[in-house]
Amino acid sequence: VKLELPDINLDEEVTVLAGAPEVVETLESYAVTWQKLLSTAVGEQLKKVPQGNGPLAEIDFWRERNATLSALSEQIKLPEVKKILAVLQEAESEHFASLQNVLTDVRKHHVEALDNVRFLSTLERHLKNLTHGTGFNVVLDTIPALMNALRMVWIISRHYNKDERMVPLMERIAWEISTRVCKVVDLRTLFKEDRTAAKNKVSEAKSTLEEWKKSYFTVRAQIEASGREQRWEFDRKRLFEKTDYMASICQDLYDTLQVVIEEFYNIFGPELKAVTGDPKRIDDVLRRVDGLTSPMEQLTFDPFSIKCAPQWRFVKEEFKEGVLVGNVKQIFFQNLKNPPLCKNHPPVAGAIYWSRSLFYRIKHTIIRFQEAEELLTSERGKEVKQIYLQVAKKMKEYEDRKYSQWRDGTEQILPQLLKKTLLTKNSLVDEPIAVEKSVHFSVNFSPKIYEIISETKYMEQMGFPIPEMARNVALQEDKYLKYIDGLKNMLDHYDRLIGTLDEAETKLLDDHIQELWRVFKSGHRRLNWNSLGISDFIGRCSQAIGKFESLIHQIHKNSEDINNKLLLIESTNLFKSPPSKNGDELPKVKEYFEYVKCERVKDVEHMVRRYIAIGPLLTKVEGLVANTNSGKSPKLFSYYAYWENRIYQVLIQLILKNLQSFNASIVANVPLFQTETILSAPEIILQPNASEIDKMTVECIRDCVEVTKHFVRWMHGTCIECPPQRVEEDEVITLNFYSDISQNPQIIEQAVLITQNVHKLLAFLSNYLNRWKRYRLLWKLDKDIVTEKFAARKPACVIFDEKLQFYTKIAQDVTQQRLVKDVRFIRLQLGSLACTLQESARGWVISLGKLLNESAKEELLSLQEKIEVDTFSSLCL
Repeated sequence: VKLELPDINLDEEVTVLAGAPEVVETLESYAVTWQKLLSTAVGEQLKKVPQGNGPLAEIDFWRERNATLSALSEQIKLPEVKKILAVLQEAESEHFASLQNVLTDVRKHHVEALDNVRFLSTLERHLKNLTHGTGFNVVLDTIPALMNALRMVWIISRHYNKDERMVPLMERIAWEISTRVCKVVDLRTLFKEDRTAAKNKVSEAKSTLEEWKKSYFTVRAQIEASGREQRWEFDRKRLFEKTDYMASICQDLYDTLQVVIEEFYNIFGPELKAVTGDPKRIDDVLRRVDGLTSPMEQLTFDPFSIKCAPQWRFVKEEFKEGVLVGNVKQIFFQNLKNPPLCKNHPPVAGAIYWSRSLFYRIKHTIIRFQEAEELLTSERGKEVKQIYLQVAKKMKEYEDRKYSQWRDGTEQILPQLLKKTLLTKNSLVDEPIAVEKSVHFSVNFSPKIYEIISETKYMEQMGFPIPEMARNVALQEDKYLKYIDGLKNMLDHYDRLIGTLDEAETKLLDDHIQELWRVFKSGHRRLNWNSLGISDFIGRCSQAIGKFESLIHQIHKNSEDINNKLLLIESTNLFKSPPSKNGDELPKVKEYFEYVKCERVKDVEHMVRRYIAIGPLLTKVEGLVANTNSGKSPKLFSYYAYWENRIYQVLIQLILKNLQSFNASIVANVPLFQTETILSAPEIILQPNASEIDKMTVECIRDCVEVTKHFVRWMHGTCIECPPQRVEEDEVITLNFYSDISQNPQIIEQAVLITQNVHKLLAFLSNYLNRWKRYRLLWKLDKDIVTEKFAARKPACVIFDEKLQFYTKIAQDVTQQRLVKDVRFIRLQLGSLACTLQESARGWVISLGKLLNESAKEELLSLQEKIEVDTFSSLCL
């Protein structure tokens, strides 16, 4: 459209031109022409619609309108056009208002088109990916970004912020996605492609359709959460009805491919061909499988059209039913020998139930076929019906055979099972040490009876006639369960009691266990599951076991008392140290060992009293078991020996632990006692000396072992102490544990180890004391003789001073030495030694000072005499 301009001179002023009637008339004629042209052009643009169903067509539509209206707007903006409009307005022409309305309309629509092109252009890249993207992965990535871009257009645009504009645009996007899926998922070629690739393609198509709806609701939720933007309340049916339906069709196709791949091609693969050795038969089956999808490949309607939903449902059901009948037949024959059973189902009834469940599945299918007559009369329908009749016949034969075998077997075996004894008795080991503990009783109720009862129940539920004996047994199930629980509880009680007995107690209670077995005897010799006295038998056994339990509890109580006494004996400390005195002062050596000895005597008295109390406790056990109290019952022979051996082991542990503890205290850096160090010229020695310390240590160790002399042995086969035995006329000995324990290798080894550690420490102390011999000049030489010889040489004062300094320095050096030294378990007190050395050094200083004094006195007298002689001589002259 082009606006023609009048061929007149418009250079004059507007008022001048408006005052010329011929000019105004000419301009009015042009204004009428322009009005018609512009009105027609705008009307034509408003009648136009996008050329295509996709979203890109809408962008092209607005671009075309923008181009057209932009050209008209540029012409309107020409100076000549503006001058003409001004003249008509000045002249108050009746055509000016009409033309002005048309021009305003052009400008309004141009602004709208320009604004829409600008905002829709932001979507173009995403829409092109949606339309021309190479694969569904591109589309899946594009949809969320596109939906966010639509949100921005909704917020910012002045024209696409209303439902009447945004819904059609989204509808076009949904159409584009649907069209893309229809092109890619082509049923004519889908089932001929690689099946795994086809399954992936259908899965991606479904995901794309679902992503469209998912992204919409995600952005809608964001808009609602913001609270500032106008909400999306669009018609969901227009946007998602088509895509939702197509997604369901994709799911149907995916399920179909899954069945074909997983349930058929994976089963009837190369491995099955190799195993069966009949590849032709497998290939025939696979051709039939391919035939299942033929109806889908030859559709005469669009499966993705909602209008064709009934036809698609028919095709889908036909496929499912064909697959089901074939599957059931395959499942039946594959699992014929080892059918899968429901939980708690017995083998035979469970197999029949499994067979019937398969039959009901295909029967349901055939009923569905009968409802749709066209299905049953088709070639496929006839084939399915034939398969059904064949499989149903085999299933009926299978049920009848299973039932007959069960009935005959039950009538034959059940009487034998009920004649079995209530209990079985067997030995757990071939050559048991304790016969009583190796014998085990168990309930002799065959699991086969449980199975027959269960089979009977299920067979009756399924309508089979039940053998009379099986019915009677099933009716008495609760009674049998009660008997079995009673027997099991009784035997569990017995096993628990026997399990609490050690070997000595088992031998001790041999008679009582044998008596208990006599009560059990009728259960594993005479009574069976048809007997009437089962409840009485359980009662007698339970009563006997209760009595036996009471006896065991009393024996265990006495055993616990004995064990407590032995534990106290074993835990006795035979090397108790004296309590600490004021400050850090430790006891002296003799004081320490005397304290240990005294405390040991007290502890031994307590231990012996506890040991003596063991005999009466064993006599109590004798009263419980043998009804005597002699302390020498033959029935307790092994029991006495057991406890005497326990006492022997406890005493070994008592001595061994105490020696180990004492050795640990010897090698530890914690002193136990202190000893003085004295000068006994020419040696520096301990007081008491090393040999005395060693002797006291050895005596202490020996006394520790000799504690066992106070534990008198029992007479053979009794718990009575042996009286003193006369060896010779004047020699009487007491039999005790000392002779055995003192020869124990571990105890000997520990005693030797203690002695060695003490020797090592005493040798170290000797070497340490030798360091003090550097002061031996103080006591090695005779002080009087040495000083007299020194004075006889008439030494100068300087020599005297050196000697005095030497001994003074020794005295000072001694004072700086440590006067207390801890070495392992001994504390050395060096104060006395230091005092002795200081006194000796002072004695040397005093002696030398006395000589120096005498020498100086002689010199002074000599000098005085000389002065007097010299003075007299001077006077005489």
